[in-house]
Amino acid sequence: MSTSPMGSNEASASAGQMPLAELGPDESPYFNRELSWLQFNQRVLAEADNLAYPLLERLRFLSISGSNLDEFMMIRVAGLVGQVQRGLATPSIDGRSPSQQLAAIREKLAELSQRQQAIWRTVQTGLAEAGIHIADEQRVSPAAHKWLKDYFLTEILPIITPQALDPAHPFPFVQNEGMGLLFTLTRDATREQLIEMVLIPSALPRFVRVPDAVTGESGALYISIARLIQRYAEALFPGFTIQGDGLFRVLRDSDIEIEEEAEDLVRTFRSAIQRRRRGQVIQLEIEEDFDPAAEALLLEQLGINEAALIKTDGMIGIDGLAEIVAEDRPDLKFDAYSPRFPERIREHDGDAFSAIREKDIIIHHPYESFEVVVDFLRQAAADPDVVAIKQTLYRAGSQSAVINALIEAAEAGKSVTAVVELKARFDEEQNLKWASKLERAGVQVIYGFTDWKTHAKVAMVVRREADGSFRTYCHLGTGNYHPVTARVYTDLSFFTADPKLGRDIAKMFNFITGYVEPHALERMHIAPIDLRQEIYARIDTEIAHAQAGKPAAIWLKCNQLTDEGVIDRLYAASNAGVQIELVVRGICCLRPGIAGLSENIRVKSVIGRFLEHSRIYAFANGHPMPSAHASVFIASADMMSRNLDRRVETLIPILNRTVHDQVLQQVLLANMLDTEQSWWAHPDGSYSRVELEPGAKPFNCHRYFMTNPSLSGRGGALEAGAVPKLSLRRGAVA
Repeated sequence: MSTSPMGSNEASASAGQMPLAELGPDESPYFNRELSWLQFNQRVLAEADNLAYPLLERLRFLSISGSNLDEFMMIRVAGLVGQVQRGLATPSIDGRSPSQQLAAIREKLAELSQRQQAIWRTVQTGLAEAGIHIADEQRVSPAAHKWLKDYFLTEILPIITPQALDPAHPFPFVQNEGMGLLFTLTRDATREQLIEMVLIPSALPRFVRVPDAVTGESGALYISIARLIQRYAEALFPGFTIQGDGLFRVLRDSDIEIEEEAEDLVRTFRSAIQRRRRGQVIQLEIEEDFDPAAEALLLEQLGINEAALIKTDGMIGIDGLAEIVAEDRPDLKFDAYSPRFPERIREHDGDAFSAIREKDIIIHHPYESFEVVVDFLRQAAADPDVVAIKQTLYRAGSQSAVINALIEAAEAGKSVTAVVELKARFDEEQNLKWASKLERAGVQVIYGFTDWKTHAKVAMVVRREADGSFRTYCHLGTGNYHPVTARVYTDLSFFTADPKLGRDIAKMFNFITGYVEPHALERMHIAPIDLRQEIYARIDTEIAHAQAGKPAAIWLKCNQLTDEGVIDRLYAASNAGVQIELVVRGICCLRPGIAGLSENIRVKSVIGRFLEHSRIYAFANGHPMPSAHASVFIASADMMSRNLDRRVETLIPILNRTVHDQVLQQVLLANMLDTEQSWWAHPDGSYSRVELEPGAKPFNCHRYFMTNPSLSGRGGALEAGAVPKLSLRRGAVA
């Protein structure tokens, strides 16, 4: 496998990369964080337009892009709006003021929204041809009409409430992500005109499916709840003539700010969650043909200007299409995939402790089952020799076997400590519920730091061995203890009984629970203590190797790269001749391929069937990459200032040779080699798909791991012939 030096500019361009660019005198060496996020969501949206994907999977990507965009508005745009309103002018990493960022964002948002609607129309047509009709009024036969009207009268009408909008009635509150309809009416008896609002309860589904027995067809017919209310509104307004109607949707500021001196974190969060629902309106989305008078009324009553208004010629609330993805049409989805149970555990008859005691184990989700993590905790709960369990919980999901295992352990009389992070965005309410349930079972629940999030994914089990000594078994992950995301996120679970790591993890828990800052760590690096310093030191070592004429390379895989200090260190390494390969799925503020700044840096993003979530950091250590001599780490942290300075995170060295090769020469290298799901980042912050040269062989890293044996059953590099030959410096596949 070639790892030749950077090729010529022409060679780079032929492989889908732009030639080296020059940095203008007034240009920033960094790309804007928010605009980079919008570029990421464009890549997600592009998968909805990927003709190689089944139609319902394309619909799934479309709904994900809509959900992503909603969160971006509620958090990032809301934050910028707040800065402008408070008169703050703190510049972004690229030197833009908050108002300048908002102007650039809104220009891109218009393009992105139009693209979403165009793709929606294409996918809608394709699904109709496949027998799934969504919001297709022409498909409503007399039999379907009767069923829909009966459904409206019995299931919807008793729930909805019309509210007159006039001086005698206060303007109703519209909750975050709330949808509603405005009706312009004329009273038949007096010809009086008035406007009524009908808010659509969030408890209702977005779509109703007409039964096949009613349609008399094998296909599916979905009608939106909003359209049903519009269709049968005469039953809601007897004695009135409906002159017009229009659908709208509201997004509000949803970030939670916590006072640094909050005396009771639980009470503070309960109050903050309530405030979130009533946050400032950030976006109002209405239909293109919305009545101008009704539009003006909404703008006035919601207290916003036209800058927060989006007019949509199509589907409002694209995220709601996720409901339809559940349609039972396997022919329109990816082939079903069942994760493998790790061979190493199976070889020990399912005894996790025996397998871990023998040798460190790495598990690659979702290709290998998350059930092994749950089993580790279940066995700990049931094992009479286990005396203590400690675990961090950032996101655990709404139905968590992990929580149940901790409860079983506490009820069995074991000492159980759970660090529940209340500041996990949009999971705060669920985490409060879990904390309460855990406490009732006798678990010692800790909420960590007021101003730092505990983002590390760590579980430790202390067990009395046969000789009477105590041994600590550890699980360290790059992802959350969340059974649902574990089926769609690519993450790594590392199991070890290394006593040095065990002592480090015990110190980390003491840091979180008792604010006892860890000293003399033996293996692990912890943010915000020394994780940043370790990354800096590793980059500086590669710079020294390059200056000494030795092989020098850095391979990093993460979700986001925004920290200015890390980016500057990577720029310095590039200028020293270090060859740098970055796989950054989402936001990347580093500008690759700029002469004299980043000419030895390439950035790619992998977007595909699974969401790339694992964080892997590898450094050549004076030898050609990849090799057994490389320093390899897995982490819970991305290269962002918040992860390095304001969160409790872990960076774990991989020292076991087998696991080292599995992480470096299987997982990381496969991401580097991928061509089917990969995008090159360009110096201006834009991205383009990797294009193969004529006759080249494509490689899909997700398909590779789905069809090859699990990592836990073997070691070593990618098997000969399993992947194409590739010059990592050029991207040319042979």
